[in-house]
Amino acid sequence: MLDLAIIGGGPAGLTAGLYATRGGLKNVVMYEKGLPGGQITQSSEIENYPGIKEVVTGMELMEPWPEQCMRFGLKHEMAEVTRVSKTAAGFFKITLAGGDEALAENVIVCTGSTPRRAGFKGEDAFFGKGVSTCATCDGFFYKDREVAVLGGGDTALEEALYLANICSRVYLIHRRDSFRAAPSTIEKVKSNPKIELVLNSTVKEVYGDASGVNGVLAEDKEGNVIDLKVPGIFVFVGMNVNNGVLKQDDGSFLCDVNAQGEVIVDLGMRTSVEGLFAAGDIRIEAPKQVVCAAGDGAVAALQVVARSL
Repeated sequence: MLDLAIIGGGPAGLTAGLYATRGGLKNVVMYEKGLPGGQITQSSEIENYPGIKEVVTGMELMEPWPEQCMRFGLKHEMAEVTRVSKTAAGFFKITLAGGDEALAENVIVCTGSTPRRAGFKGEDAFFGKGVSTCATCDGFFYKDREVAVLGGGDTALEEALYLANICSRVYLIHRRDSFRAAPSTIEKVKSNPKIELVLNSTVKEVYGDASGVNGVLAEDKEGNVIDLKVPGIFVFVGMNVNNGVLKQDDGSFLCDVNAQGEVIVDLGMRTSVEGLFAAGDIRIEAPKQVVCAAGDGAVAALQVVARSL
């Protein structure tokens, strides 16, 4: 029987493990099928994490976290959790992809979110062949070439700036004429000569052939279509929460969620089910920032410690 099962190994999960084990829990397992670190490891530029005065990549930021967070006994099991359910005895059953199971008295779900698809024609057909959601992963393939970026938030603008260091030109397509990003980031984008703004426009179609993307069709509010002859487009239009582990056999969720599938929690990260907590991007009103996810993990773990000891 586990004192605590942590589902997910990003900033929230790692921090939860640190605070839970340092707080006295002895049998704590973090389930993360890959290397710990989370989605932030794909980010090209982090300049707003407290205490880190230099601009670093997401990978550089997260590199020391696992060692520190496992110092007090947190165990990492490289396994995919397919479902968290409740037993008749009141414990939580953790079901793994291979069919193995574990029981836990408490669970913190920190499964985060994944990039949302924009829904334009050709997006699915060319995903991985010119359509990408990770500039750090795929930007190098477009060195000294032109690319497009779709989105108007912090991530879109930050990745456009990153791509501008690699590509000859970056077309930043946004459906409005203003951005939902930090003022300092907006200023950097507007002053970068390699970034061309395509505002009040949406992507209607990505076209290409067997080799990949050949161009992007963007349409403005007046119906005018611009044909951007680019071999790649990077899509940053929001996130979908990874709540699949909470789905039960009948299609319902183990705990209360809102219309967007985000887990409803209180200030202690408690869900509607006693002993079940949610932290990071999966919860309602998550700011989707590393520092906030880490804080969520710490809060949830402290609640588990108080409940258990």
